[in-house]
Amino acid sequence: MRMRRYDEPVEVRRGPVPGWPGEGPAQLLWRGRLWKVRAVVAHWVETGPWWQHAHVHAVIGSEETGTHATTTATGGTALLEELLGEREVWRVEAGRGPGRPDPQGLPTTGVLELTHDTAEGRWQLVGCTD
Repeated sequence: MRMRRYDEPVEVRRGPVPGWPGEGPAQLLWRGRLWKVRAVVAHWVETGPWWQHAHVHAVIGSEETGTHATTTATGGTALLEELLGEREVWRVEAGRGPGRPDPQGLPTTGVLELTHDTAEGRWQLVGCTD
């Protein structure tokens, strides 16, 4: 098995997933094809790399940036959301029908890695093991 890396937007419908308590990504549309999630392999939450942000370097006095931290009432909220941004990662087993070969060479079953940007509500397919 090999992990193929992608960075493609997908449409996801949340709902019940077999063996998973609560809702998860139940179906997804990738390159015009519908995939059904059969199981959740893993789920976790990642934070963004806040330690690399220019405002953090300005506060700690790092010379890696030439900018100065300035905030306003609304800018402070936006900055906080940017620094504390999270994304969910879902590793799921999914398939698209009974093992027919795909004309584009895409896998028909596999373990997909999906990310969900909680602030923007955007889903991405970032990997697939077939």
